[in-house]
Amino acid sequence: MALHVVKAEGNYLFDENGKRYLDLIAGISVCNVGHQHPSVVSAVIEQAQAFMHVMVYGETVQTPQSMYAAALASHLPESLSCCYFVNSGAEAIDGAMKLAKRVTGRTDFVAQKDAYHGSSQGPLSLMSNEYYSQAFRPLLPSVHFIEQNDIEALDSLPWDRIAGVVVETIQAERGTQIGDLNYLKALRQKCTEHCALLIFDEIQTGMGRTGTLFSYEQFDVIPDVLVLGKALGGGMPMGAFLASRPLMNTLSNNPILGQITTFGGHPVACAAGHAAFNVLLDQKLMDTVSSKSNLFKELLIHPQIKQVHGMGLLLAVELDSFDIVNECIQHMLDQNLFADWFLYAPHCLRICPPLTITNQEIELACTSILQILDKL
Repeated sequence: MALHVVKAEGNYLFDENGKRYLDLIAGISVCNVGHQHPSVVSAVIEQAQAFMHVMVYGETVQTPQSMYAAALASHLPESLSCCYFVNSGAEAIDGAMKLAKRVTGRTDFVAQKDAYHGSSQGPLSLMSNEYYSQAFRPLLPSVHFIEQNDIEALDSLPWDRIAGVVVETIQAERGTQIGDLNYLKALRQKCTEHCALLIFDEIQTGMGRTGTLFSYEQFDVIPDVLVLGKALGGGMPMGAFLASRPLMNTLSNNPILGQITTFGGHPVACAAGHAAFNVLLDQKLMDTVSSKSNLFKELLIHPQIKQVHGMGLLLAVELDSFDIVNECIQHMLDQNLFADWFLYAPHCLRICPPLTITNQEIELACTSILQILDKL
């Protein structure tokens, strides 16, 4: 059953009959500060009344872009302080791949098996599952796939041809599988030794979802390129890739327009994203993520639940099969709860609510889920 949404506010969605549903997926990790936050809505209105699109990105100085980029840079190391805004996470991955080729002069990439980085042709080339990619071949050649946390596999890669290694610290669509610290450190070391770029896809994990602004902070491994999307725009379509200024400057010459986008860094999207960013920081939403995560894990104990994977408010509730997950989701709608599953882990129930979800709402949701599993 498809839910006909006519309104969204705070942590809730509303259908045409006025029935409200607790949103447990936040538009797939997009609405981290909730729906229609007054600060975000006000920023959108104010910017739309001033100007929207005026010129191709880079041709004019536009305050919403520069202010948001500066705010992000103030919370990042110097090596990730240069920001290029685009329209989506997939486009940001494409930009990061181009940057890696331009910096290294190489052609090959490394990606993790069962990773998802987007559906345009660059990110699709990084997808190991032929079911999703075979209909669109030929894609980019020379992509080498490794298993998450397989340190030994790193020695067999043709490092003299590798431009970049694209990984998620937490493989979201695989059921929020967390990268091992030693594995991520080994990746960092290999990339440094062989002058390849380490690219972290934090499209789903960024903007506070795991309890820190970016999940890489919890692994003490700094990438060469950081890719953002989803919650970056505060509900508006937006992506970005960030690197050092010397690296990013390679895209500005030979050819002069090595990276260009008409709508990337759209003023209204930047205004919305910046406002949401300020809400995230001012209301200290990240400070409660860990305790809310633990509450979900403490309450979601049931004979049908094998395990709860993940970090922060990016969780996967592992059940026996997709059929059970799908049936659970349908019953959850009847109980005023909105949830979903995972691309590569359809036997897992996705839990990634707005960071503004309350403990009372978590308890209500978990009680309903357990009652549904009892009946199933």
